[in-house]
Amino acid sequence: MPRRDDLKRILILGSGPIRIGQAAEFDFSGSQACRALRSDGYEVILVNSNPATIQNDPEMADRIYIEPLLPEVVKRIMESEKPDALLAGMGGQTALNIASALAKDGTLDELGVELIGCNLAAIDEAEDRDLFKRVCEEIDLPVCKAMACESIEEVIAAAENLGSFPLLIRPAFTLGGLGGGTAFNMGELVEIASQGILHSAIGQVLIEESILGWQEHERPRDARRDAAGGDGEERLVHLVDLDVVDLVDPDDEQVAEQQREHAEQRARQQRQQQRQDAC
Repeated sequence: MPRRDDLKRILILGSGPIRIGQAAEFDFSGSQACRALRSDGYEVILVNSNPATIQNDPEMADRIYIEPLLPEVVKRIMESEKPDALLAGMGGQTALNIASALAKDGTLDELGVELIGCNLAAIDEAEDRDLFKRVCEEIDLPVCKAMACESIEEVIAAAENLGSFPLLIRPAFTLGGLGGGTAFNMGELVEIASQGILHSAIGQVLIEESILGWQEHERPRDARRDAAGGDGEERLVHLVDLDVVDLVDPDDEQVAEQQREHAEQRARQQRQQQRQDAC
């Protein structure tokens, strides 16, 4: 990306406290953003509420504000510092929510601050569950059946429409899945969805069919040779990785398939290839 000479001062939003769903990688990304922008000649203003981070070191930015990460606080700092642009993508969910709020209430336009890195449309399409689903469908990306809801009545209607449990509740614009979960009956669905609507910045949850128990199949190609004392063969195999769909998959199964090739034949092929390379 070419350097933009029309920008002089850039305000970067940090991620605040390190917590589940928004971890230490945002301190790294924010630190690297500060260093990269300063090395390219921009004046960097950093706002971050967590003093125990690398990005808050004095040499990382020209101006550092250790203040609460709230829209009204960031607005007050922008009024004082008058940055040309706001970079929110390095601060995780917290920074994206603040940038979205400041864009929608007209603050950025009022102060003449450009949202760079990711614009408001990109944030909305990534964080609004209904918009994200539509984007996936527009590019023919298979997604689970789901319905966006903004009330418990809509949640119950969505469950009846989808037809069976378990169902996944995905709140929009929340940190680390706050207010989300898996419901195995209508009572759990109402309880979890109520929390999801409460915690969502736009009061929205996506009710989605669950794929709990499904498996992910990968077919990487690999070569395996018998151990000493074996039959002297090398096998070209297709390894099928079977990963159970879950929050994490530390364990998986591998199934090795077919296509054996004798070591002597393989050696001849290698010698032929070496002669071709030499020519």
